[in-house]
Amino acid sequence: MRRIKIVATVGPVTESLEMLEKLIEKGVNVFRLNFSHGDHAWHGRVIDRIQKINKTRAYPCAIMLDTKGPEIRTGDLKVPIQLKKGKTLILTVDHASDYEASGKVSVNYDAFIYDVAVGDTILVDNGNMTLRVKEKKKKDVFCEIIDGGELTSRRHLNLPGKDVSLDSITDKDWADIHFGIKKGVDFIALSFVRSAEEIRKVKQFLQDKKSFISVIAKIETLDAVERLGSIFEASDGIMVARGDLGAEIPFAEVPIVQWEIARMAGQYRKPVIVATQMLESMQHSPMPTRAEVTDVFAATWQRNDAVMLSGETAGGKFPLKSVEAMRSIALATEKNYLTKRSIRRTEPDCERSEFCKSAAAAAIDLPEIKAIVVITRSGHMANMMASFRPQVPVLAMTNEIDTCRRMQLVWGVEAAEIKFSSDPEKTIQRAMKKIIEQKMCSIKKGDKFVLLSDILAGKNMMPALQIREF
Repeated sequence: MRRIKIVATVGPVTESLEMLEKLIEKGVNVFRLNFSHGDHAWHGRVIDRIQKINKTRAYPCAIMLDTKGPEIRTGDLKVPIQLKKGKTLILTVDHASDYEASGKVSVNYDAFIYDVAVGDTILVDNGNMTLRVKEKKKKDVFCEIIDGGELTSRRHLNLPGKDVSLDSITDKDWADIHFGIKKGVDFIALSFVRSAEEIRKVKQFLQDKKSFISVIAKIETLDAVERLGSIFEASDGIMVARGDLGAEIPFAEVPIVQWEIARMAGQYRKPVIVATQMLESMQHSPMPTRAEVTDVFAATWQRNDAVMLSGETAGGKFPLKSVEAMRSIALATEKNYLTKRSIRRTEPDCERSEFCKSAAAAAIDLPEIKAIVVITRSGHMANMMASFRPQVPVLAMTNEIDTCRRMQLVWGVEAAEIKFSSDPEKTIQRAMKKIIEQKMCSIKKGDKFVLLSDILAGKNMMPALQIREF
């Protein structure tokens, strides 16, 4: 069983029912819908197809809505512009400006003129081109071209280290989140998070709508890096969005931030997704570069919960091979480390986490243990169990299909739906029967497992850890 999960972005080349099914067969656990592109009609059709497939599968895939966020972008251009080093490019907040007529490139953000200062660096298209501010006049910003290239329409602009005055959650984001609630998505990835307060606003909005969607905070700004602790506390998970992050902080620091987030994930018991450019070359090549293989290896070795494909599966030439490559790298890495690395050195902070740490230790001390079975409604106990990174699979048995889907993002967890009984023992027996019938993780009769569940102690339900046999 592969422990790390795979998130794949759906795009024009993978939107069909047939391709979505093939992606699942290759190993996709979560489908990401990037709301920077496409309209609600398109996204709605894709969601409907995924949900149709889920009805036929024992292990349903999850759906993640990734918000566009408060991006600063250049305007539309009739033809691409060749930016030449040493020349001047004029950016303007005059939205009516036409490059062919005025020689100025419009910017979609009115306060851009106030947020930049002379001497500031502006990164274009995630650093593919670099500008330096020379002068400001009325609505225009005059920039020296430091690193040139081809500028096309609606390219992203980064202002490294600057605290811009954009609203963190735009009107479009709120509309998209409301759409996600109606369509029943499982995760919302919140772009350009700067503080825990933004996450709390979204979670309150979801609560008011009686929605249980989980909120993933995308770490891609300097502010977010400086507030990781509070953001971990407020969110349901973290995405290391390395593209914009590498444009907002010095790129040499990105691996350090990724490592630190992986470490903090154990402390806060929250899932972490490593994203952006993992197999970038596979948009055009049937094989990854050796550096990309090492990148996926590193993310897997750090025991992050998931790795993500973006353009590789959204618009690349080899979407299925990209998933195959990511899966094979992950499996090879896990085969190497699973029996060699100890459980996470995370200190228990409650009675239930003490049970989880003991279960993880038992799986090391008793080689005959083949799995850890967790009886859970919300998935909280299974997530807590997985946070210790046990050497054997975690089988989460729940009576909520939503929980099954959310567990698709959690390291080492395979979830299945069963009917709960008021008698805890009947629930346990149903769980054991389901695991054998579905051959979950190749479990067979006679195998031993650690069971985490509630038992009836007098009139009260109490958490318990048992060693049992299928």
